[in-house]
Amino acid sequence: MMKRRGQNPGRADSLRGLLQMRQLKASFLSLIIAACCGVANSQTPIDVEHSKIRIHVGKAGLFSAAGHEHWVDAPIAEGTLQENPPQISFRVEAAKMKVEEDPSLSADKQAEVQRTMLTQVLESDRYFEISFRSTSIQETGPNTWEAHGDLTLHGQTQPAAAKVEKQKAGYVGRCQLKQTDFGIHPIRVAGGTVKVKDQLDIEFSIVPAGTNSR
Repeated sequence: MMKRRGQNPGRADSLRGLLQMRQLKASFLSLIIAACCGVANSQTPIDVEHSKIRIHVGKAGLFSAAGHEHWVDAPIAEGTLQENPPQISFRVEAAKMKVEEDPSLSADKQAEVQRTMLTQVLESDRYFEISFRSTSIQETGPNTWEAHGDLTLHGQTQPAAAKVEKQKAGYVGRCQLKQTDFGIHPIRVAGGTVKVKDQLDIEFSIVPAGTNSR
C-alpha cells in the first residue's frame, strides 16, 4: 500500500503521547486540589464532653431581692465545626438541661425550679430540641469573630449573634437573647413583684473533637 503524502507515524505517536501526558497531569492536579479542598472544608465533630453552654437566668421586679437567680447547664448532644469556610452547628436536648444547684435552696425548692423550667418554660415534652446553625461568621480581629445564625428554641426559629474568641483548645463566646422572641413568657410570682428577666445571658465553650482540652 502507498502511504499518504506527508504522513509521519512517529510524529503522530509523539503527539498522542504528549496529549495523554497532559491529560494525566491535569487529572493528577485535579485530585490534589480536590484533596486539599476536602481537608480545608472537612467538618470536625464537637467534643460534647468538654464543650459547655451555660445560661444565666436573672431576676427582676419590685421585690426581686426575694427571688433567686439561676445558672442552667445545656449539654450539647452533637454538633460540628468547620474552619474554612467557618461554620458551626449543634443541637441540645431540652429535657437534659439542668438548673445548677443553689446552696440557698432546699432540695424540694431546687426540684421545683427544675420542674418549672422544663414544663412551663421550655415545654420540653413538646419542643424536644434546641439547635443552632451558623449562616455567616466574620473575623473581627486576631482570633475573634462574630457569628450569626438561626437559633431554634421553643419551636420557633429566630436570628442570633454571638461574639467568639479562640482560647487554648477551643472557642469561647457570649450572646444574649430574649425569651419572648421565642414565645416564652418569663415566670412571674407574687403578682409580678418577683419575676424572671426576659433577657438571658449565655456563655459557651466549644471544643473540637480530638483536641487536647486539658
